[in-house]
Amino acid sequence: MPMILYTFFEQHDFSNKTIIAFNTHGGSGFSSTISTIRRLEPDAEVVEGLSISRNHIQDAENEIVEWVNGLD
Repeated sequence: MPMILYTFFEQHDFSNKTIIAFNTHGGSGFSSTISTIRRLEPDAEVVEGLSISRNHIQDAENEIVEWVNGLD
């Protein structure tokens, strides 16, 4: 997870909020991002959302739109 996100989570309280993680990646997917966010924000609901490889991002528009439209 980029260091700027650690700072972001230190500066904001997400208690009783839902965090929906999404990313693009070069092969590592979410790696340990979801567990890290859960550790940093223990009172938030953290949902593993969409993860798209950089090799497929140019063709992912429909997948992204469907994913966003399916969020509650």
